[in-house]
Amino acid sequence: MARAKRHYIPGQIWHITHRCHKREFLLKFAKDKRRWLQWLYEAKKRYGLVILNYTVTSNHIHLLVADDTDRKTIPNSIKLIAGRTGQEYNQRKNRKGAFWEDRYHATAIENGEHLLKCIVYIDLNMVRAGVVNHPSEWPYSGYNEIQKPRRKFVLIHYDRLRQLMGFDSYQEVRINQKKWVEACLKEKGVGLS
Repeated sequence: MARAKRHYIPGQIWHITHRCHKREFLLKFAKDKRRWLQWLYEAKKRYGLVILNYTVTSNHIHLLVADDTDRKTIPNSIKLIAGRTGQEYNQRKNRKGAFWEDRYHATAIENGEHLLKCIVYIDLNMVRAGVVNHPSEWPYSGYNEIQKPRRKFVLIHYDRLRQLMGFDSYQEVRINQKKWVEACLKEKGVGLS
């Protein structure tokens, strides 16, 4: 059976997940997670990928992006990131075969509350997995970058994130992201399922 065609909706926000083949822990080493992030940065530079949040776990990734450019930006970016990450890993480990499980999964996200819940969901991924107690403890996610914007190796499109969240200042983004995460952690369950 042929694969379903991907939809292109200009300005749409997408929550992308991509799992390692057979859910194996192929991204368990820090160097592999860092390489995935370096290729994400390269996709941003090369194709203009608008990144809103991300997290890299040991067996899958979450990526929140806005489709602000053309219809090929996201597919070309994922092809670059996934392809290069898998190639490098297989060469280093003298391994053959698939690194990723089929195609990436993309879910359309609405502005407003749906977007806010998705950001927190991505931030709390490693907390739900029981790996860390707080998202600030996981260095391979956008939580710390949103809280402390970088000057170099910037992945998050801070201004676009602010616009889509409906805030007048980036300070409001930081304050509210932290507040939502803390509320979910305190309630132990809201946003953690």
